[in-house]
Amino acid sequence: MIGLLNIGSLVIGLIAWLLPVVGLMQSKKNDFKIWGLLSSLSLSACSISLIFQLYYQYHLVNIEDWSALMDTTGAVIFAATVLLGVTVILNILSLVVLFKRMQTANYRG
Repeated sequence: MIGLLNIGSLVIGLIAWLLPVVGLMQSKKNDFKIWGLLSSLSLSACSISLIFQLYYQYHLVNIEDWSALMDTTGAVIFAATVLLGVTVILNILSLVVLFKRMQTANYRG
């Protein structure tokens, strides 16, 4: 059952990346209200994904599986860094596109 934390972390991490992309596609329709919700959900999904990894690491410590902990910690740190970095970049990109769309909509009247 505890192994599902890794699968859940992966799925929720992918959702964290998918939500800003959905927001970028919605911005073409001038639906600016949805961006805040999608961005919040994206950052929340990223946080939940990282927490799942922390719980898995905590489980390895509790069962004293030091070899698994030593073997996986580097990869977990790298994956967490990539997840957080890409999530932040996608949300910033989405925000920039939103502001440009809002300026264009304001100029039109």
